[in-house]
Amino acid sequence: MTIIVEQPMAPWGAGRLAPYPTTIRRPHASVTVDPGTQLGVFRDRDGLVVDMGAHGTGKGTETSTTTNSDSKNDQGHDQDSEQD
Repeated sequence: MTIIVEQPMAPWGAGRLAPYPTTIRRPHASVTVDPGTQLGVFRDRDGLVVDMGAHGTGKGTETSTTTNSDSKNDQGHDQDSEQD
């Protein structure tokens, strides 16, 4: 009786891996969530709050359209989004 042991194969994407680009050291040491605002609070190594700059918010809307009231197969929809 012959037992054949197959060698494990590397994951298919392993050949696409590359080293990380040069990293940038960020000025914060910890992040917590403010319970009142549910926003992240970034603090430096001395415990002082670090301003990480502003970011925008986004929202999207979707409108359903029906072209044939007898059939559910003739439906479409429109989508849009806003970013500030």
